[in-house]
Amino acid sequence: QVQLVESGGGLVQAGGSLRLSCASSENTFSISVMSWYRQAPGKERELVATMNLIGITYYTRSVQGRFTISRDNHKNTLYLQMNSLKPEDTAMYYCFAQPYWGRGTQVTVSS
Repeated sequence: QVQLVESGGGLVQAGGSLRLSCASSENTFSISVMSWYRQAPGKERELVATMNLIGITYYTRSVQGRFTISRDNHKNTLYLQMNSLKPEDTAMYYCFAQPYWGRGTQVTVSS
């Protein structure tokens, strides 16, 4: 059983930045793909960004150029640097390493 614990969420004004972290109980060298998802109230959970072991990344179009996913396998941690935040980025953000989910961290962007 892998435990994923997110942190770093909070309330920020539009245009601000936050860095989310996801600490894994498993050595992340053994996890090929790690991802960030988000879910806004009344909406389906959506993939935000994903990164594999060799550094290949994918971003959903709405965050391209603003968000950066990274991972530090020596610290067993996944990150999501979020810049130029918009009110529409408001959501619960979840870390995912198949088949495990974290409990999420809330990001709220005020206009």
